[in-house]
Amino acid sequence: MKKQTAEASLVAFITDGKEHVYRLAYSYVKNQEDALDIVQESIHKALASVDSLRNPETMKSWFYKILVRTAIDFLRKQKKLKVMDDQTIEYLSKGKEDTYQDTDLYEALEELPHPYKTIIVLRFFEDLKLEEIAEITGENINTTKTRLYRGLKLMRIHLAKEDLS
Repeated sequence: MKKQTAEASLVAFITDGKEHVYRLAYSYVKNQEDALDIVQESIHKALASVDSLRNPETMKSWFYKILVRTAIDFLRKQKKLKVMDDQTIEYLSKGKEDTYQDTDLYEALEELPHPYKTIIVLRFFEDLKLEEIAEITGENINTTKTRLYRGLKLMRIHLAKEDLS
């Protein structure tokens, strides 16, 4: 694929799917600014290596792989330090009762190790097929399936403990 055509296709893909791309980054860092930084860095990396993309049909999984790895690298650098954004701090400081739905579910997801969390987020939040997830994570399909089922089992165990509390 010619570089100019590949770049144009990549820009179109990112523009069309910007909500999905942002949501995936945000699912890792839970912070607007950091998610935007990860998206920006991922776009930069993708544009720099767009000529390595052999098949334009795999652009989505190729870019998601870059995005996931960038997010994980960011978290490693931050050593899982979670900083709340100003809106959240302001909201919580007013003493309002939180009205989040499925908080337990999101907490259970946050407790998972990255390999399990990545697969569950890509499968259920981004609606990707197991084959696409395997390509993004660089694992074979059987490992992907196993991690999906183990991750769901770990979430069920976490949720069951919450119910007993």
